[in-house]
Amino acid sequence: MIRKTFLVAATLAAFAMPASAPAELPQGARAPVFVTQGAQNGKTFAFNLRLALKRGPVVLYFYPKSFTQGCTLEAKAFADAMDDFHAAGATVIGLSIDTIDTQIKFSGETCRDRFPVGVATPRIVGAYDVMLKDADGKPRGMTSRTSYVIGRDGKVAMVYSNMDWREHVSRSLEAVRKLKAQPKR
Repeated sequence: MIRKTFLVAATLAAFAMPASAPAELPQGARAPVFVTQGAQNGKTFAFNLRLALKRGPVVLYFYPKSFTQGCTLEAKAFADAMDDFHAAGATVIGLSIDTIDTQIKFSGETCRDRFPVGVATPRIVGAYDVMLKDADGKPRGMTSRTSYVIGRDGKVAMVYSNMDWREHVSRSLEAVRKLKAQPKR
């Protein structure tokens, strides 16, 4: 009976464990450049990281799945903070593995067309090492909740990975403001 109770408790504990953390790119690393399909204002476009960086820093945030509770709350928080990001000279884009049709709808309904969302292709997910994995290391078919701030120099100025959405906007905005305050070279 004790052994059976232990096995049940161990099984339940394994399911309750959070997914393993990815080994995201470290601060200071060169951010992999990419082009992907993006959506904003009901329209699709090609998002090119290299071109976006010419305008200023880029907040690249990965989220697991459009229209889920945490991802909806995070997108709304980013939308609410867009005036602050623009004042700091930053471009914001959210990426998930969702299809472009889903991203078109998510951009309008949830992001309120304040910023684009795009498709995280397998190449992008691999390059940024943001595949969400189970405790045993098996991919879950979605990205982890990881935010990057990439400076105009193409280097990662901040990385924050946490499945709780609540600090992603404030940490990203703080990092962008720090970049803006740095003297230009």
